[in-house]
Amino acid sequence: MTRGRNTKAYIEAQIEFAAYIRNPDLNPAPEGIEPRRMKVYADLFFNNIKNFLSTTFPVAKSCLGQTNWLRLCRAFLHQHPSESPYFAEISQEFLTFLQVRREQGTHSDPDWLLELCHYEWVELSLDLEADDDGVKPVGDEVLGDIRLSYESRCLSYGYPVHEIGPNHQPDVQKPVHLLVYRLNDQVHFLEVNVVTMRMLQLLESRSGECALTQVAEELRQGGRAEAAASVASEGRDQLTKFADLGIIRVR
Repeated sequence: MTRGRNTKAYIEAQIEFAAYIRNPDLNPAPEGIEPRRMKVYADLFFNNIKNFLSTTFPVAKSCLGQTNWLRLCRAFLHQHPSESPYFAEISQEFLTFLQVRREQGTHSDPDWLLELCHYEWVELSLDLEADDDGVKPVGDEVLGDIRLSYESRCLSYGYPVHEIGPNHQPDVQKPVHLLVYRLNDQVHFLEVNVVTMRMLQLLESRSGECALTQVAEELRQGGRAEAAASVASEGRDQLTKFADLGIIRVR
């Protein structure tokens, strides 16, 4: 191999080296490097990626089985042109890869796989998210200017992803709304109804009181007077519960 940085031959050798590591079945190894050494590089690289994905998406791995999971990891490495150079963002790139596969329709992935992986990725996302320790707790101000905590996520899926596992893989859609949050360095989830989800979403631009008023009005307009009355009477208690869990904070 030609030595010397930034020379044309050196750059070409780097490209050949990277291409072989990504897909040794399709790309030849650079000339002048012992095949055994190249295989070591290729195996180390793939195993690092595979192990990271397996750690981030353990339920998806267990559902697909070892053979199918390895095949999917190799397809990701071989086919996906990652945009981010950061190792911690490999999982986000994997989600993009799954989304592209779904849009292309040239795969046999389970319909729920992308949503399940997104749900699992949220746990890593919350672990990396800056906390709200320096922000004033809500206390008695649940009807005031509040927001969803940085350590919380409102998620809606077509499948009950929190119930999926090796022994339970749904054949039909069953929409679910989940509130995922971090408390005491542990990630938890609550299954909520569509009314609660709407209330939490409204907190992005409204006070607690205005969010409850808006939800109640939407229910009344939809002919659900009893549900509207329930929001008016029970909404504050629900916000108080969320405040105690650190799910909402003062804006």
